[in-house]
Amino acid sequence: MTTTRTTTDGRGPGLVLGLLLGGVARAWRKPWSRADEVVDLALYADLTRQAEAAKIHTIFLADGVSTDVNDPQPGLEPVTLLSALAARTERIGLVGSVSTSFSAPYNVARQIASLDHISRGRAGWNIVTSAWGGENFGIELPPHDERYAVAEEFTRVVEELWDSWEPGAIVRDVERNLFVDPAKVRRIDWTSEHFSVRGPLNVPRTPQGRPVLAQAGSSEAGKAFGARHADLIFTTGLVDLGESQDLYDDVRKRAADAGRDPAQLKILPGVAPVIGSTQEEAKRIWEESHEHLDLDRAREALSKQFGGVDLSGYEWDQPVPVDLLPAEDDVQGRRSRYGVLRRLLLTGELTTLRDLVLYHASAAGHWFPVGSVEHVADLLQERYESGAADGFNILPFFLEYPSGLDAITEGLIPELQRRGLFHTEYEHDTLRANLGLAPLDEEI
Repeated sequence: MTTTRTTTDGRGPGLVLGLLLGGVARAWRKPWSRADEVVDLALYADLTRQAEAAKIHTIFLADGVSTDVNDPQPGLEPVTLLSALAARTERIGLVGSVSTSFSAPYNVARQIASLDHISRGRAGWNIVTSAWGGENFGIELPPHDERYAVAEEFTRVVEELWDSWEPGAIVRDVERNLFVDPAKVRRIDWTSEHFSVRGPLNVPRTPQGRPVLAQAGSSEAGKAFGARHADLIFTTGLVDLGESQDLYDDVRKRAADAGRDPAQLKILPGVAPVIGSTQEEAKRIWEESHEHLDLDRAREALSKQFGGVDLSGYEWDQPVPVDLLPAEDDVQGRRSRYGVLRRLLLTGELTTLRDLVLYHASAAGHWFPVGSVEHVADLLQERYESGAADGFNILPFFLEYPSGLDAITEGLIPELQRRGLFHTEYEHDTLRANLGLAPLDEEI
């Protein structure tokens, strides 16, 4: 398989890197942890500015609309936090998750368009359908594929609302006594199975024309949806290189079949690197990270991720009987993530319930290369150059010092820049342009 890649020699943006900004309470026992600032803007501003100094293209904020009363986890609402970060940064992209299951299209269109204006063209919406949390909204979530059918309509409504203002609609014409030219603003009059929206939006055309659309999910329904709509696809970071190449080719083919230029879709598998100064140190960091893990609680979290797949009857150090687990298509929770773990059990890369829980707790089902800066850089370069990714969404093993974001910004990124794989400066003002995506408007 041969795939041509553009690097940083003027032919394209090269490797695209995102940073998942979350999990700051993970290392709360460590003396260097800032977990007491988990709802403090100062912490997120520091981390985002560190990522911006390293020229990371964008941060991602995941979201959850519920928490377990037996293991409550604190956090902040993404769009609110990103709006505050927009005022404290200049060039880095700001992508936040907002669920199509618990929101109204008009509100989401307003929120993300406002963020794009506030950030001067750096906003993105990570479209998620949510696997749980309906009890907090008084609704019962529909099955997996039905949630994506709703998301399809929802996203099209949002796109229409963003397009309801033409470029240059704000004219400030004193002679005609017009601040906004009504000829450049239109109703959308949308009616479909799930939504009825008149429009127009009351936020004008944004600096990017439309904010960047991201999508996370590698199920069949997720890939089909992302291929039609997304600019960025945050896929499960498959451990096997061949599977990653197949996923990459599959999504690009789906985009072409949908009438899109596949080059206008950036596929970013998740990667949770464990980086040390040597292979031995990285392995030690990995092993020590499990020192205080509550296995029973981690097993419950894993079961919840999969929509309630019962794992309580399996022995910790006995092989998991894969034939007793549900088929991937029968899982209504996070189906693609479940499928990755199920395949790792089938191939023998994971064997016991302990293996399964530790892997999920450490890397959330993503690829987690362990090693020195040079070793991890070699592996990322191989995936990029062999047609398995356009870049990566990084989930630092620890977001704080010593084995997380510092290892990325002070070790891995300089090594990737030295190899000519990653840019050394932001060349443009907007996220869309820095990703190498075609502009939507000639005039904003």
